[in-house]
Amino acid sequence: MKKSTLTFSQTVIKFCVCSLLVVLPVRAQRAAVEAQHGVVTSAHVLASEAGLEILKKGGNAVDAAIATGFALEVVYPFAGNLGGGGFMMIHTADGKDTAIDYREKAPSAASRDMYLKNGKLQKGPGSSTVGWRASGVPGSVAGFAYAFEKYGSGKVTWAEIIEPSRRLAANGHKVSQATANLFHRMHHDQLLGQFAESKHIYLKDGQFLKAGENWKQLDLAETLARIQKEGPREFYEGKTAHLIADAMAKNGGTITLEDLKAYQAVERVPLRGKYRGYDVVTMPPPSSGGIAILQMLNMLEKYNVRDMGPNSAAKDHLFIEVMRRAFRDRAEYLGDPDFVKVPVDGLLDANYVQSLMANYDPANASVSAGFKPGKPKGWEAVPTIPAGHESTETTQFTVVDAAGAAVSNTYTLNGGFGSGVTIPGTGLLMNNEMDDFAAQPGTPNMFGLVQGEANAIAPGKRPLSSMTPTFVFKDGKLFIATGSPGGPTIINTVLEIITNVIDHGMPMQQAVEAPRFHHQWMPDIVTFERYGLSPDTEKILLGMGHKITPHSNFEGFYQGDGESIMMDPKTHLILGAADPRKDDSKAVGF
Repeated sequence: MKKSTLTFSQTVIKFCVCSLLVVLPVRAQRAAVEAQHGVVTSAHVLASEAGLEILKKGGNAVDAAIATGFALEVVYPFAGNLGGGGFMMIHTADGKDTAIDYREKAPSAASRDMYLKNGKLQKGPGSSTVGWRASGVPGSVAGFAYAFEKYGSGKVTWAEIIEPSRRLAANGHKVSQATANLFHRMHHDQLLGQFAESKHIYLKDGQFLKAGENWKQLDLAETLARIQKEGPREFYEGKTAHLIADAMAKNGGTITLEDLKAYQAVERVPLRGKYRGYDVVTMPPPSSGGIAILQMLNMLEKYNVRDMGPNSAAKDHLFIEVMRRAFRDRAEYLGDPDFVKVPVDGLLDANYVQSLMANYDPANASVSAGFKPGKPKGWEAVPTIPAGHESTETTQFTVVDAAGAAVSNTYTLNGGFGSGVTIPGTGLLMNNEMDDFAAQPGTPNMFGLVQGEANAIAPGKRPLSSMTPTFVFKDGKLFIATGSPGGPTIINTVLEIITNVIDHGMPMQQAVEAPRFHHQWMPDIVTFERYGLSPDTEKILLGMGHKITPHSNFEGFYQGDGESIMMDPKTHLILGAADPRKDDSKAVGF
């Protein structure tokens, strides 16, 4: 055997380098929040603390999630909302899983061509993106009420759940640097400055609120007090409803009092699948994400992802190809189940899903334009429907309580600060969710998404969605609760968080923090988070034929906000992982 020729100094250097490789990553890891009795994680610490307050009062995960959702309306108006809508996945302490769909609906006065003028899409106020005509009928309050009435603990009252948000609005809270930055962002296009009431609330002497200022929202506090005292239907039938309807009528809006009175949330049956011995429970249509998640996990099942490593070119290539195939089906077959027949069983059939990988080449990229898989069972009745899109200005919050009940909730105003309209006398920002419809089929919406006839505007219709709140179970017990904002990237963010834990054994916090990437079939481009792809890996992927561009959204070149919780199977502690991509995010527990 050849003897070592290392000098003493070289030996010391080698030892130090090896020690650094082993020790520094461990020391650099930020730990998840550990708790015995409950954890709440959201995009804003004050909203998380509002949920925790309710858990400490004896409320369950549903009660705490509602408190968190109401508080985000106050402290995170960029996406937190009562004037928008979303999806809530619930896992009860006795083992039931269910989904609450409180997506916005098109008003009764809506019509297919309502945003066209002389055959062209309108821009600015009056369009599907800005102003009084851009909003669908809000669903958040109805969705929260449905969840509270059917799945709340019964140990805290509706009034108690609203109190943290009312208090934040009435007493004020300090504007964070992150929130001030978001206000500054909107200064560039003057969205909020276009509307008198929004200007009054968000601007002071012509300037947006600055970090450190105490921000009171007295009109919003009064609105919350009415909902608190009179119950959730106040939003749809009481003074708040009348203020919304009257303001809409005076300003050429389309939402009427009758639209508000008619709005109802819908309970749906979640989708279920398996991955390496774990059970995955996720959102059904009108989410396009649940089917895509289950398809991608099924495609990955036969590959040894763990041995590929979390950041290898081989793993990235495999995931890109899996994403490409699932997103192709997503664009082709998914839609609002109240208006379109979706071949759910056919799309999730194991033989069909495995057939999608029949032409997978471990050494070469596929070409999206030429990719033509077979048809799933039940496809005949389905028109071609490019699926819906939420902006990055959506938000996720997640709660687990001491009994093991959980909520994963994603909701949205669509664009940041929605339509820009605040209803006078209410403090409520309204959504611009009508742009999630095909305002002009074949023409890109505000996010560049081209959509088809089946997602054309119709009265009472819900726009399609990418929101994908998801649970993972092991041996019948809750293991992970997760979700994310980010438009189509939502789906791949959830996929990557789940596989980071299951395949790579990452702790929950590191699974959330790990770099992310995205492919959505068309355009045939891979996006990576900034600093998330090494030059040598990029070179290999380019050599395989992939087209790569850095992810370049406003918020620091990051993808998603995966507020997640894990149940540690060894310690039985609840582990909360706030996503550092949001500066104000925080997991709290007790």
